[in-house]
Amino acid sequence: MSFVTTKKLTVFDYVNYSLLAIISIACMFPFIYVFSVSFTDPAVYVPLKFYLFPEKWSLAAYKYILSTNSFLNALKSTVYVTAIGTVLSIITSFTFAYVLTKKHVPGRKLMLGGVVFTLVFNAGILPNYLLMKDMNLLNSHWSLILSGLTNAWSLLVIKGFLDSLPPELEDAARIDGCSDIGVFWRIVIPLSMPAIAAFVLFFAVSYWNTYFNALVYLSDAKKWTLQVLVKSLVIDSDSNGVGAGGSDDRVLPQETIRMASIVLAMLPILIVYPFLQKHFAKGVMLGSVKG
Repeated sequence: MSFVTTKKLTVFDYVNYSLLAIISIACMFPFIYVFSVSFTDPAVYVPLKFYLFPEKWSLAAYKYILSTNSFLNALKSTVYVTAIGTVLSIITSFTFAYVLTKKHVPGRKLMLGGVVFTLVFNAGILPNYLLMKDMNLLNSHWSLILSGLTNAWSLLVIKGFLDSLPPELEDAARIDGCSDIGVFWRIVIPLSMPAIAAFVLFFAVSYWNTYFNALVYLSDAKKWTLQVLVKSLVIDSDSNGVGAGGSDDRVLPQETIRMASIVLAMLPILIVYPFLQKHFAKGVMLGSVKG
């Protein structure tokens, strides 16, 4: 018979948990405010007033944003960059990391040293900009995709995960006649699905939230990503309100449009994250400990 003993909570524990609960609730207030303002009816909206819950619910701000060409273009650009970039990043990262695990590959130590070097040192903004200019990628979505294709941290974590896979499985596949590419696609990739799921989330969030590179490389407003558009609405726009357009002659408060655009920009990631969250910790931890 086994007995389960529970730790008796001390005064410090109660104080500690209470403070953490208060801090957690305080951190939620900005999100509650953003959602509340975005759903507040323009007729009852009062500037500089904190809304815990909307006094009157309305989808006017969302209808306006979704009817504008600028938001739809930004959404298409962001989805395109995220989808293409995530797929290419996964392929590039896992193939490169797989090569780094093979000690017999010529120049492996040099490549590994280059990866570690970029982990410490970065070229900076100007060299990256000049590189994109020389490649004729300025004002192109490919400048956002190629500039974030992979990074040293991802390569080292994936390499650690691939090193933990049993080498006997690859040897057995080669005995059965598999080539190196066959071993990679038929053995390594199926065994790497937890890590792939984790890094799909990493890369997708990174591409979806691309802001600085889009601000630097894209000069055409029609090619802006959502983050640049939200920045334009939140920071650059005036605070006098904008017309809703169409048959609705009302003037929507600028603040409700800003908050609605923020919600729409982060909503897809909030929807996708729960489906991949279970692989998140497992995929990263598998690459951190060998044996």
